[in-house]
Amino acid sequence: MACQLFVSSCSDSNVQSPKNRNIEQRVEMLLRKMTLAEKAGQMTQVGIPTILEQEGYWDAADTLIIDTNKLRKALNEDHIGSFVGKGFYPPSRQEYYHFIKQIQDFAVNETRLAIPIVYATDAVHGAHYTAKSTIFPHQIAMAATWNPTLTEKMAEITAYELRASNTPWNYAPVVDISWQAQWGRIYETFGEDTYLTSTMGKAFSKGAQSDSMANLEKTALCLKHLIGYGSPLYGKDRKNTLMPERFIRQYYLPPFQEAIKSGVKSVMISSGLVNSIPCHVNKFLITELLKEELGFTGIAISDWGDMQFLSDFHKTAPNHKAAVEQMVNAGIDMCMVPYDASFAHHVIDLVNEGAIPLTRIDDAVRRILTFKFELGLFEQPNTHFDDYPDFGSKKFAKESYRAAAEGITLLKNNNILPLEKGKKILVTGVAAHSLNYLNGPWTRSWSGQDTSYNDNEKNTIFEALIEKNGAANTSYYAGTSYDADLNTKETLKAAKNADCIVICLGEEPATERPSDIKELYLPKAQRQFVKELHKTGKPIVLVMVQGRTRIISDLTQLADGIIMAYYPSHEGGDALADILLGDVNPSGKLPLTYQKYAAAPMPYIHTVTDRADNFGGYSDYDPQWPFGFGLSYTEFTYDKIALNKKELTKNDCLIVTVQLTNSGKRSGKEVVQLYLRDEYASIDPDFERLIRFKKVSLLPGETKEIEFKISQKDLAFVSAENKWMTESGEFTLATGNRMDQKKSVKFTLKSNTVNK
Repeated sequence: MACQLFVSSCSDSNVQSPKNRNIEQRVEMLLRKMTLAEKAGQMTQVGIPTILEQEGYWDAADTLIIDTNKLRKALNEDHIGSFVGKGFYPPSRQEYYHFIKQIQDFAVNETRLAIPIVYATDAVHGAHYTAKSTIFPHQIAMAATWNPTLTEKMAEITAYELRASNTPWNYAPVVDISWQAQWGRIYETFGEDTYLTSTMGKAFSKGAQSDSMANLEKTALCLKHLIGYGSPLYGKDRKNTLMPERFIRQYYLPPFQEAIKSGVKSVMISSGLVNSIPCHVNKFLITELLKEELGFTGIAISDWGDMQFLSDFHKTAPNHKAAVEQMVNAGIDMCMVPYDASFAHHVIDLVNEGAIPLTRIDDAVRRILTFKFELGLFEQPNTHFDDYPDFGSKKFAKESYRAAAEGITLLKNNNILPLEKGKKILVTGVAAHSLNYLNGPWTRSWSGQDTSYNDNEKNTIFEALIEKNGAANTSYYAGTSYDADLNTKETLKAAKNADCIVICLGEEPATERPSDIKELYLPKAQRQFVKELHKTGKPIVLVMVQGRTRIISDLTQLADGIIMAYYPSHEGGDALADILLGDVNPSGKLPLTYQKYAAAPMPYIHTVTDRADNFGGYSDYDPQWPFGFGLSYTEFTYDKIALNKKELTKNDCLIVTVQLTNSGKRSGKEVVQLYLRDEYASIDPDFERLIRFKKVSLLPGETKEIEFKISQKDLAFVSAENKWMTESGEFTLATGNRMDQKKSVKFTLKSNTVNK
């Protein structure tokens, strides 16, 4: 069977199913009955505090009590169509059921058109705003597993536990690509690579939505954040990204495109700017690219408070009303206000003034109503907690443990790991005895720093090591806080009695603007702490519990072992203990480049490591560890890479085989990665780029042959004219260990193709 070159449009087929035709008819009938005020209300999403008894939006709360007068005004006067949760505290699933049902009952029984509301929340690594839900590793750690099946399972369980919380709409996954190490939300992404992110995003979509959002164990998803949000020029959240259209199309858009093809029906627009134009008012991005070119038929929703941000922060609108005009005309369908119904009131005024055409309003509301029908809200607006007996179960916790264990990445090992059980281990460092550091932000609370709601039955790293190594053999001293010395002297004294020191360095949980940093190095106090402990002469293992790659170039030679743990979740303490003590063989691989120098962050695709130049072949790419790198307790040998032929034609496939042997003494898992290099092109080609990968398990001495199929599509790039194309010429395929051992093979392509 011939391989298709280019992906066709993401638009729906012209042949509609009876179900789709029925939904379309119901939407049109309802739309004809609606007043302008009712339409504007459907386009408005407010925060849940707007209908609660509390007075201040940001006032702390430990229970959610709806003010019926506020609810009546919101639904009968402002006609609000959607609500979004807020992280006061994590309500139980029973609480979610009752307060969301109260809103739905009023919407369905007490409003003129009986249109159900749709309730949304951020559940980026589990249903983390619900008490006792299953917490998974953050997306960057899921990407480090290089195992899409685990990401699919995470999304499936998250959807199940959200439905157990009567919540049908999840603002996830994040499919931003990030090339900016200072940006604080890297941990929410799948890393720096387009292909890896596309693969994981597709797996997330499959797990959460399957074939139907209306399935009562599935949820709707919302892709975040269109587009360029993860690469702000100066690394600051919600700020400007300088990016040519070619980069948008080649590197940043494909993950959105793949997830939309998988059926995701909502996209959140970036709070940042691209080339000084706020994404929320960029008609090219929202209408021309997303809706028209990609054929996206779902909802384009704003991010939190971006109506206000356009006026108060980005300064592209003189007031909020002008911001609404810009947003809606650019293609925004729903606005997360979130403090009041002012967006709806501005929409009404602007339509009456002729500043926004009614056709644009009808298009937005048509998309919103279709979304609600596809979610099944008109048939079943609520889901009951008793129908989800596996919520927070040990079975789900095992899946979180498996993800943590496969994502944790071994970066250095001077024959110290695994540690011998029964040896005296001193566990220290800011992350050594903290659930908050294991879980990171968006865990029970927005920042993840509040200890009040911790699931204390879960193990910290120290507690997990006690269980595995015994209390008599395992001691703990904090040593430092995030950025200050605590009890270094006492820790140094305790180190004299230890056989090994496990230092758990960490990045304090934070997100959005508070997660912006000015220094890529870990705080001086933590680095100095390691240097002091090194003077004891005891073997040191560094465990990095962090949301991004904080620089440790001054520490790498001081440590005998280094592990990248990311934010590995509730089960991360147990997973780390099992890896440290050898019960689990690490198999994670870096989903991003671990930089060595603060002034030289660079994604792997833009390197020129092996190209000769006039200055003696200097390497632009000099990371601490490269993208895709990760060690094991066994050895893998790449015996060969072979092709079924040396020339690829337009309508054919190339079969690539890689022979891999476990030449060590332990069973293990290896990620076979296949990279493409275009030797010459009409524009400077990527040095190399990932086009396939597969994670495989091998017994000691076992050999497996891994097969990949590639087509001309895999050779394509976006030209200077912003068109996807392939060019004839010579190409190289490479595989093997990302630090040294590499196997490669060349082939040619003799035909050019341009996707018009």
